[in-house]
Amino acid sequence: MLAAAGLGVGVIVGLTGVGGGSIMTPLLITLFGVPASIAVGTDLACAAVTKTAGTLAHRAAHNIKSRVVMLLAFGSVPAAIATLAIVALAQLAPHELNRLIRESVGIALLLSIAMLLLRSKIKRWGARSESLCALRRHRPVWTGLVGCLIGIAVALTSLGAGAIGAACLALLYPELEPAEIAGSDIAHAVPLTAVAAAGHAWLGTVDFGLLLALLAGGIPGIVLGSIGSRRVPVRVLRMMLVATLTLAGVKLLA
Repeated sequence: MLAAAGLGVGVIVGLTGVGGGSIMTPLLITLFGVPASIAVGTDLACAAVTKTAGTLAHRAAHNIKSRVVMLLAFGSVPAAIATLAIVALAQLAPHELNRLIRESVGIALLLSIAMLLLRSKIKRWGARSESLCALRRHRPVWTGLVGCLIGIAVALTSLGAGAIGAACLALLYPELEPAEIAGSDIAHAVPLTAVAAAGHAWLGTVDFGLLLALLAGGIPGIVLGSIGSRRVPVRVLRMMLVATLTLAGVKLLA
């Protein structure tokens, strides 16, 4: 059952660059009853491995913009480290940590849904906006700042690298093809999720037995999705994602 869930999520991530934490973390919490902190930590460890496989497939297809990935990571990795250090210093009781993470996941999930729904409109608006054209003259700075925000969100919730990152890349880099956005998004997630997963392992919130079950399906899934990313229309898939994630977000915040 867990391997099948990993396979399905892996395919979606490979196709769209979105859905890893957005689907897997709420799924582990709401369907499998995994504590929120364990779900986030284990999903991050799973993402670090599966997205490495996805990155290799996207690199073979020339879908990755290395400079964009480096700029995002320059902001996201230090932000993730700082966020987890603050959580460790706070010395929260297990139930307090689970509550904080569960509510953070719900909020981040609903934000990810909004980004998924509005991605096309945001991209069209960005192409016409004079203020955004001015901002693009300083794209390295803004890309690093976006990475910083993603790093905070991912460290706390395992969400954000996909939907939020992809929407911001579409605004800042309108010349990129959808497959290039997905590929760069996945490649950026590798160092970010690896660092965040290491932090969660240090906090004791990674279940390695659960991780192996997820990887059994997730690795082949993301490779299959990455190979098909230029061939499969993802609009219907994205709308199905939105409906599923909305239900999960509402349940997490209830």
